[in-house]
Amino acid sequence: MIRAIATAFLIGLILLLPVRASAQNTDRVMVFAAASLTDTLQEIGRAYGRESGKRVVFSFAASMTLARQIELSAGADIFIAADTESMDYLEQRSRIAKTTRQDLLGNRLVLIAPAGSNVTLAIAPQMRIVEALAGGRLAMANVDSVPAGRYGKAALTALGVWNGISGRIAQGEDVRAALSYVARGEAPLGIVYATDTLVEPRVRVVATFPQNSHPPIVYPAALTSEARPDSAQFLAYVHGPQARAAFERAGFTVLAAR
Repeated sequence: MIRAIATAFLIGLILLLPVRASAQNTDRVMVFAAASLTDTLQEIGRAYGRESGKRVVFSFAASMTLARQIELSAGADIFIAADTESMDYLEQRSRIAKTTRQDLLGNRLVLIAPAGSNVTLAIAPQMRIVEALAGGRLAMANVDSVPAGRYGKAALTALGVWNGISGRIAQGEDVRAALSYVARGEAPLGIVYATDTLVEPRVRVVATFPQNSHPPIVYPAALTSEARPDSAQFLAYVHGPQARAAFERAGFTVLAAR
């Protein structure tokens, strides 16, 4: 037992080393961002690197997972979440530079199916989603800790079908995991962001959830409290015209600056 505990402790230290090491590297910016931003932010990071000569490194995962990592260790310069709750979590703990926080993007929530599926379903109160699953499961991001999962649960609850389907959920660690379940045909239906469907040709949109069925999908961005000075330049770039064009191509709604 003692050996197992010691081993786990050492593994934990090793996992923290890359993040701490990045804090000493002044030639790059470290960005922690929601998984749904993976493709677009990588594109923006490459463009910024070509223009500035600086490298941008990303860590993508569920927003609250990243928030807790930022809370516990140094290394991240910028945090871009897929919900306000994860950013609030860090703000309440003084782990972001509050004056740099700004809502960056919006998104839509959609019901998807494998591209070759012929399932149809209109999103409406008391919709027959259990029947549409035909014995399968509904793929979602974790409904307790991941923004896309919480948005999806809120929508299904508002539509009066959550209680009937809650036992038939296949939960992923983030929204891209839920997307992959449907893309691989492991789930007949899933709930993801509209932007996710544009990077995965193996799925199709069955229907879009009404915006009033769930809280607004908002992506706030901010510098962390330990961000290096050069990080502000990339955050400004993310709010700028080149990044705006990339976000819009990817299907995001770019929110007006305050």
